[in-house]
Amino acid sequence: MKKRWIVGTRGSKLALVQTGMVIDALAGFYPGCDFSVKTIKTTGDSVWNTPLYLIGEKGLFIKEIEEALIAGEIDLAVHSIKDLPTELLEGLSLSAVLEREDPRDTFISLNHAALADAPVGARVGTSSMRRKAQLLALRPDLEIMPLRGNVETRVRKLQEQDLDAVILAYAGVKRMGLEQRVSEILSLDVMIPACGQGAIGIETKSGHDAASLVKPLDHEATRFEVGIERTFQAGVGGGCSVPLGVNARLSGGRVTLRAAYGDETGAIIFRDRLEGERAEGAALMEGLLDGLRRARAAPVT
Repeated sequence: MKKRWIVGTRGSKLALVQTGMVIDALAGFYPGCDFSVKTIKTTGDSVWNTPLYLIGEKGLFIKEIEEALIAGEIDLAVHSIKDLPTELLEGLSLSAVLEREDPRDTFISLNHAALADAPVGARVGTSSMRRKAQLLALRPDLEIMPLRGNVETRVRKLQEQDLDAVILAYAGVKRMGLEQRVSEILSLDVMIPACGQGAIGIETKSGHDAASLVKPLDHEATRFEVGIERTFQAGVGGGCSVPLGVNARLSGGRVTLRAAYGDETGAIIFRDRLEGERAEGAALMEGLLDGLRRARAAPVT
């Protein structure tokens, strides 16, 4: 009889696609096991008419899934890491981090090839404080329009709400097979992504057999990058209510760290980039964090 494992996830199409990716990978390592999906509705899936940063609650897309893990209703959970609070519930662990997709954001438009081509006063859809802050810093003329929903819904609203463009994470767009809709992938010099963007994580009970089961899927370089970003995010605090972008990129034994912190008016309080050897990653992150703390503490002029 095959060993059966229950995998918990949100019920959105993207979440199910990502869970399918995880199950396919696990099935390749464990052909003698059976994997079934349990969809769980989260608080974030139930509130569609309010920007996430106004709800003021951490773990909007994982709370109920973590509760199912603790109760033993599921063996492992698949998350977009950018949805994961930096502090997990006691007794739970981030047991595997899959190889990351391109973490950058995209500009999607029916009529404009790039952000720079958007006309003065263009209506751009996003409910992300991070994206709003960085967009307005670059283009204060833009009109930022609130936009919630899954990837397909937000692409559809581009036309339904007469928007000039929407901003979406490339990873989600690609996983949904919609990359042909992308007008421009935004450079990291233009838009610094959210902590963990593009990465999929598998959460289990600490010490549970499932923690060992998923280890072959753990991608060491991505875990390193995401670990730096999550430590930085924890140092800043505030979760999705904070307009913070942070990205770590490991290449050829060197790591490049970028961070930006602003406000919804487009005032960028802090933006910096540091680079060094991989072994210096933690020290570089602390240096970047110290710079941000000083900038936040400085009097407004």
